[in-house]
Amino acid sequence: AERAALALADVAAEFERPMLLFSGGKDSIVMLRLAEKAFWPARVPFPVMHVDTGHNFSEVTDFRDARAKELGADLIVRSVEDSMARGTVRLAHPGESRNVHQSVTLLEAIEEFRFDALIGGARRDEEKARAKERIFSHRDSFGQWQPKAQRPELWTLFNTRIHPGEHFRVFPISNWTELDVWQYIARENIALPSIYYAH
Repeated sequence: AERAALALADVAAEFERPMLLFSGGKDSIVMLRLAEKAFWPARVPFPVMHVDTGHNFSEVTDFRDARAKELGADLIVRSVEDSMARGTVRLAHPGESRNVHQSVTLLEAIEEFRFDALIGGARRDEEKARAKERIFSHRDSFGQWQPKAQRPELWTLFNTRIHPGEHFRVFPISNWTELDVWQYIARENIALPSIYYAH
């Protein structure tokens, strides 16, 4: 948790327009709690944003809205459905999962708000590709990650230099496992959307 707090403090100090991705899922709830603690007694110094697929459970979106309001955080919601209406997202068939298309909506939001750092709750144990990313993961002007151009992260020192149009994805809990997330939720007594306990 201390390393995550350091990463969050670095983001606040080094970037002009950072943003925390907040879906109302357990990992993003933990990230918001870490940010709350890192900057307490001040409020979280950057907005939180959800890229909504349009297929979210109401319990989760209601929790998202209530938690942002409780913290006095600026909540930005952008939807895949709006990207579909603009024609930037086209589904192969009506039943296709919209999750893969969230990246288009996210890139549109990055351009709209000119975000230079996006903080997320991704963990390395989620999928093989993420296992190779650093805590500060540089993205080029097309929003693409270049694995061979990663920057070293020695002694928790982060190289945050970017050119116009580029940004960083910052994953403060990337070294955590799913068990670490659940243990932190239990230790901090963090509330979750009721649907987590529905079964």
